[in-house]
Amino acid sequence: MLDNGCDWIQLRFKNGNSLELFALAEAVKTLCEEYLATLIINDKVDLALQINADGVHLGLNDMKVKDARALLGNHKIIGGTANTLEDILQRTTENCDYIGLGPYRFTATKENLSPILGLEGYQNILGKIKEQNIQIPVYAIGGIASNDIESLIDTGLHGIAVSGLITENPQLITQLNEKLYVNT
Repeated sequence: MLDNGCDWIQLRFKNGNSLELFALAEAVKTLCEEYLATLIINDKVDLALQINADGVHLGLNDMKVKDARALLGNHKIIGGTANTLEDILQRTTENCDYIGLGPYRFTATKENLSPILGLEGYQNILGKIKEQNIQIPVYAIGGIASNDIESLIDTGLHGIAVSGLITENPQLITQLNEKLYVNT
């Protein structure tokens, strides 16, 4: 994936022991450094500290952002999950650096899925963010297919997080980057 231009990796590892996770995180960090890609660790602030990752992504029920910030410092990236405008307002107040908004549709990569937003949900929430002049990068997450990308880009999102899509076809990263970076 890095060979194809992926410049941001979020390592999400829900099963396995801490030694396996540490070894995997160290290996991914080395690769990200070689490719000048950003490495974000999902949920595990302690692991992000151990390997000196670029940051951490926190779900709504994970460690509080202020506690993570106290441990990581102001120079590290802290992202937060959101599913509603209220979640985004909370995350903005908590001083998250970015929002992962979703899910767009059903995804098999996450258990206990929040309500699915769909295109209309994204348009509605992003419109309200703009009306309220909230300045925070928002990324679409959850169940995104290749035929969703154009319409999602048109909503004004900062970016799109994909997992299953690029696992099946890593060459899509190049096409995604072309579409996303044309609009910036």
